[in-house]
Amino acid sequence: MSTQTSYLFAPEIPSLPVAGSDERFPVRRVYCVGRNYADHAREMGSDPEREPPFFFAKHPDSLVEDGGVFPYPPGSSDVHHEIELVVALGRGGVDIAVEQALAHVYGYAVGLDMTRRDLQGEARRTGRPWEVGKAFDHAAPCSALVPAARIGHPTAGAIWLEVNGETRQRGDISALIWSIPEVIAYLSRLFELRPGDLIYTGTPAGVGPVKEGDRLKGEVEGVGTLSVTVGARG
Repeated sequence: MSTQTSYLFAPEIPSLPVAGSDERFPVRRVYCVGRNYADHAREMGSDPEREPPFFFAKHPDSLVEDGGVFPYPPGSSDVHHEIELVVALGRGGVDIAVEQALAHVYGYAVGLDMTRRDLQGEARRTGRPWEVGKAFDHAAPCSALVPAARIGHPTAGAIWLEVNGETRQRGDISALIWSIPEVIAYLSRLFELRPGDLIYTGTPAGVGPVKEGDRLKGEVEGVGTLSVTVGARG
């Protein structure tokens, strides 16, 4: 005899499109790696040596798809763009070995880690959590996912972001301080990873403010592009 769960309201499942397919990738969690490019670490006033990576999270329902609108968030007057390579996991695990980590990857995408820099800065000064600066609504624009079975596992390639046609950020994913396999392995020692998890892998130098009406376009070579427009204050 089976029983059927009765929910008070229909739960929504955050998801991303899969490029070239009608399927969608359900998103469970969104992890982000902080300061994973030496040049960005320097511009944020940190030492870029290989200290252990650190992580923060965003909410899955903060995703904004390619071509969408990022509403300028309330409570801030200094919102910054951060272009990133995104890793999508198709297999989970704990204590994943570096040598086995790529076997857990479903695919890759281009993402923006949008940041309320003024609120993040205040949290940093007072020793408080970063949630208000990083985990707000619409803070995780992301392109369609491209399966690794189609493109392989990128280790080099240009990553860049334009704002209104002007280049703001440019780097190469070969400059990641912690590689994708290392990030997955380290993160799996802190959390049980599962299918549907996304990992934003860090941003190169050149982060800066956006304003209402700005058009943002970014690319990770060999992976894809992402375009969003900054909308009116939400």
